[in-house]
Amino acid sequence: MGKDLPVLPLGGTSQSTELPEDFIYSRVFCQKENSPPLRLLMDFLKSRGQSPNTPLNLEEGALEDWAWVHVALGYHRERKPIHVFCVRDRGTYRDVYDQEKKLFLDLFTAQSDIEAQLAMEYVTRCRFILTTRMTEKDVTDEGYDFNGWILEFYQEQCNGIVQIDKQGFYSPKGELIVDMSVSDED
Repeated sequence: MGKDLPVLPLGGTSQSTELPEDFIYSRVFCQKENSPPLRLLMDFLKSRGQSPNTPLNLEEGALEDWAWVHVALGYHRERKPIHVFCVRDRGTYRDVYDQEKKLFLDLFTAQSDIEAQLAMEYVTRCRFILTTRMTEKDVTDEGYDFNGWILEFYQEQCNGIVQIDKQGFYSPKGELIVDMSVSDED
């Protein structure tokens, strides 16, 4: 399920052959020890009026596994799915977890305001990072909403903080608390 995992860039540090601007990445830095099984995410999405499509080749029992790494979830038959990755502080993709965590902690070293320190605390204490990847040229408003529900689930269920590339970190109320937007002058 997670063979192409190390493609989780913030800006231009992609290890993928595709250009970083082709994708929109968002993350939840989660403090809970384990990620909930995918079945709970599916149930949450359905309770919000969403109809997630899972891959046909999804192994039996995979929705009950807490140690999942990667899944593609479709929100519309005519659109590319949203890829959801989960890297942890232990296990196979710990190097990706460490790289992501270090990248964000390095970004916070120059910031001293209270909100940045709060976000840095979440990043420091996170046990796993949930990352979503959407194809920018293919995603619709429906896809943005679907992605938002995924982020909300992990933020609420796993004591997490949401980060969206080219935007920043968001409070549980959905307010931008650390602006990391890219201006035209940068």
